[in-house]
Amino acid sequence: MIALRAREVADLVGGTLRGVPDDAVVDGAVVTDSREVEPGSLFVAIRGEQVDGHAFAARAVAAGAALVLAEHPLTDDDGRELPVVVVPDPTAALGALARGVLRRLRERAGSPLRVVAMTGSVGKTTTKDLLASIFAADGPTVAPVRSFNNEVGLPVTVLRCTQETTTLVLEMGASGPGHIDYLTDIAPPDVAAVLVVGTAHLGGFGGVDGVARAKSEIVTGLAPGGTAVLNADDPRVAAMAALAPRTVTFGREGRPTSSRATCGRRTARAPRSASSTGVACPTAGPSWRPTSRSPSWASTT
Repeated sequence: MIALRAREVADLVGGTLRGVPDDAVVDGAVVTDSREVEPGSLFVAIRGEQVDGHAFAARAVAAGAALVLAEHPLTDDDGRELPVVVVPDPTAALGALARGVLRRLRERAGSPLRVVAMTGSVGKTTTKDLLASIFAADGPTVAPVRSFNNEVGLPVTVLRCTQETTTLVLEMGASGPGHIDYLTDIAPPDVAAVLVVGTAHLGGFGGVDGVARAKSEIVTGLAPGGTAVLNADDPRVAAMAALAPRTVTFGREGRPTSSRATCGRRTARAPRSASSTGVACPTAGPSWRPTSRSPSWASTT
């Protein structure tokens, strides 16, 4: 994370400092697991269904955490007050911190930072890993570890950005309506891809059309002037073009034009207009498919 003073953290999350001076510096990783603490870390004490992070705050501080986001003041075993920012909801505060830090990074003069995000019922993690590898050749790139795609994992990923980061790749999952909307409010993407609308985890969506509406939140959450990258072979995804200021489509079909794109070892032609671009990617056959807020988000699609 970029270096922040404790007072700046408190202001960004709307919290109250306890047991720490205003000018204490937080410049390490933001973590929710006390075992991952490093010197200068911010430890986020999240109360879960099985484990309460507040019980591990003293251990985190002993390991080097400079500050803790917590629901209430905390002390160590000797009764000494721990360095805490007291907030009503540490998970929401984590999101607010990520939102504020990303805004600072984007607004600084000459900022090269771009945010690329994706969602889909399948294929998010594979696509994220592929894109991160590609963008890393262009400059310092931050991407989620594993499938950090919910209201905890996404802000933790955002907060790994530094002044040098040129590309932030994000995966956005959901287990119900409004979840992706929440994530795009933290990190509005410059480019947002929707891979496919499927039938996984339908319970929280009320059916496949509900999944489509939830996935479309990544398109309506684009940064001003952003681009949606849409799967033209999925009718529900293709229909999201009406929600985007600019679209790029991909799929197995395309109209010959002078615009060209390379897909593997074959060259595809792409239709182009002022507001949309299409890329036809030939594949091995018709069977091709994309590869595979709180505890309520445990299963996301």
